[in-house]
Amino acid sequence: MNLQLNDLASQLIEDINESPEDYRIGRHDVENNGLLLDFGVATEGGIEAGVALAAICMAGLADVSVAPGMLGDLGWPHIAVETDAPVAACLFSQYAGWKINVGKFFAMGSGPMRAVAAKEPLFDKLWYREEADQVVGVLESSKLPDAEVFEYIAEATDVEPEDVVLCVAPTSSMAGNLQVVARSVETAMHKLHELGFDVNRVRSAYGTAPLPPVANNDLEGIGRTNDAILYGARVTLWVMGDDESIAEVVQRIPSMASASYGKPFLEIFEAAGRDFYKIDPQLFSPAQVILQNVDTGRVHIAGKVNEAILRKSFGIE
Repeated sequence: MNLQLNDLASQLIEDINESPEDYRIGRHDVENNGLLLDFGVATEGGIEAGVALAAICMAGLADVSVAPGMLGDLGWPHIAVETDAPVAACLFSQYAGWKINVGKFFAMGSGPMRAVAAKEPLFDKLWYREEADQVVGVLESSKLPDAEVFEYIAEATDVEPEDVVLCVAPTSSMAGNLQVVARSVETAMHKLHELGFDVNRVRSAYGTAPLPPVANNDLEGIGRTNDAILYGARVTLWVMGDDESIAEVVQRIPSMASASYGKPFLEIFEAAGRDFYKIDPQLFSPAQVILQNVDTGRVHIAGKVNEAILRKSFGIE
């Protein structure tokens, strides 16, 4: 399989690059390097910018939209994601699996540039990587990357620095907040992969998660966006094959399968010394998962939304 994810994302970049002001984002040509699009560090961004950023993260292989939803008795916007290419969109592109650590700059890297660098074990396990003339990445950071970061990514992906496109937004921005919450399907797919399930059996996917209020700092933003997924995301996957293996795995997917479940994420994060790697990896999953077997018609359901924690996290009295 060779989808050329970076080419697909480059087409999205081309459209945005023509009129960045329409998205309330900023464009910077980094000297002797590539293109930097600021979705919320020194710019306002917005809902459209967030939808565009999430789409870039998934190389245009998913539809992202703001959908009406409920949070208890409150009408509340949700972020909906649908895709017929869940493995490519979520695991090969969207998953934030590349740690970009250059000098004093640190960010988690998402987007199709990961499929070229192929630094993560999942690319070997799932037999995918690609070459590209231009690579596109998304960085979750409150700082804009400098030329050194572009050079590092260029070297890792075997392109020239001027052929690197980076989109940056902090979690405590409208666009950054939204693009994190657009990871409902991705967390389910990654959890399945970690559980040893053949993710290629998943043929299509749909997920929703409540869009939190934009936080006033990145730490609070990390808490709210994770809570939106862990305690508020609902994901449906259309799966092929036998029901026995589906019934066995479905109970292990939702966040409530983790011993760490039950507190706002910020409390869990602080207890772990603000180290993601000290948190039970089984926690990072949607609140509820429905697996529909397209071969047998059987439906398998596990997990539930935790409204009380969502209200506490979102500051709803």
